[in-house]
Amino acid sequence: MRTDLPPSDLASRDLSARDLPARERPSLRRDFRRLWTADTVSQLGTGVTLVALPLVAIRTLHATPLEAGLLVMCEYLAALLIGLPVGAWVDRMRHRRVMITADLARAALLGSVPVAAALDLLSLPQLYLVAFGLSVGTAFFDTAFQSHLPRLLGGDDLLAGNVRLETTRNVVQIGGPGLGGGAVAALGAPFAVVVNTLTYVLSALSLARIRTPEQRPRPDGRSRLRTEIAEGLRFVLGDRLLRAVTLSSAVSNLCGTIGASMLLVLLADRLGLSAFLCGLVFTLEAVGGLLGALLVGRAVARFGQGRAMCLSLTVSGLLWLLAVPLYQADWRFAVAITLNALGWAAFMTYKISVVSLRQQTCPPELLGRVTATFRFVVWGLMPFGALIGGLLGQTVGARAALWTGALGELLAVAPLLLSPLRALRDLPQAGARA
Repeated sequence: MRTDLPPSDLASRDLSARDLPARERPSLRRDFRRLWTADTVSQLGTGVTLVALPLVAIRTLHATPLEAGLLVMCEYLAALLIGLPVGAWVDRMRHRRVMITADLARAALLGSVPVAAALDLLSLPQLYLVAFGLSVGTAFFDTAFQSHLPRLLGGDDLLAGNVRLETTRNVVQIGGPGLGGGAVAALGAPFAVVVNTLTYVLSALSLARIRTPEQRPRPDGRSRLRTEIAEGLRFVLGDRLLRAVTLSSAVSNLCGTIGASMLLVLLADRLGLSAFLCGLVFTLEAVGGLLGALLVGRAVARFGQGRAMCLSLTVSGLLWLLAVPLYQADWRFAVAITLNALGWAAFMTYKISVVSLRQQTCPPELLGRVTATFRFVVWGLMPFGALIGGLLGQTVGARAALWTGALGELLAVAPLLLSPLRALRDLPQAGARA
């Protein structure tokens, strides 16, 4: 492909950052900052909802552990139901328009919660519908976001860009859950979600300022949806590296959701901790994630890409396991949330490396479908994890669900150890199949 196109030709070509001449890259970096800003404000509000929405169910609507688990299940259900076709759909649309539409739709859904509460009409079925709608919007937004990013950053900048995004997410999530706990205490849980509604609107406004031309894929001559989905599946399952990280992430997310779905049930309902202390758990998770994101480059340089990913999963799983018995309503709570935070610090090397591996090895025209395939397998198991967690919480207790999830997390490293990733030093480039 030519790399010496004049600026007037850019509007008629759908290019990624790696295809553009150096003189066009400053404008791409400006647009990356706008994309970065949109993600930042959105993540701040999501941190509030992370605490507020479950507390609406647990404290306002007095949900049982199973009902609370069903709410978490709805938060991930879209990945299972539309996880595969969403990639093909996104590959047929302009990514920026998809992200803006998803932001505005999620803002409207969350806005319905305080309105219903004010009218004394709020119910668990509505929360389930809102949670499911949010999961649909997130599926479209995240697939488009990860597909659009390589158009703004290419080559060596891509890993650095992912590190920067993950670092910022953790910075804002330090304040988000704490803000959520404070908003719940001051306004009540149903009205605290207004913060997230506003941040989705701000995110959409920031995305609207992106100026990099993006040509809509032509529908004529395109293959059928089933064929396009199959292409994404074949690419992921046929690549040994992508197949390994997909299986590892699937095990990690399934088992992690078993425990996570019951964490607030244990803290808020069984231990009677305040909204502030519940939010503090997620705040320290973000602190740990921030620390881990800052150390990703050093970990990869020291151990190599594959070995760093294996160590990341193993260490994080052990730390999360040690934290389970220490969630108590006394001084041990501080130790538990510290271990939990350190687990997230260790996990960041794996998390960021997986995204970069997927973006680096996949051709741009397949990235939406590959991202969606990954999300379908990895996120599609999370509703089952939430349901299992809810059933365990209802029958044998919330802490038993945490034990089950933490023990299962230790198995996530196995697919990596059985793949070429264990000896991989650097990420392969697009087209270099493993």
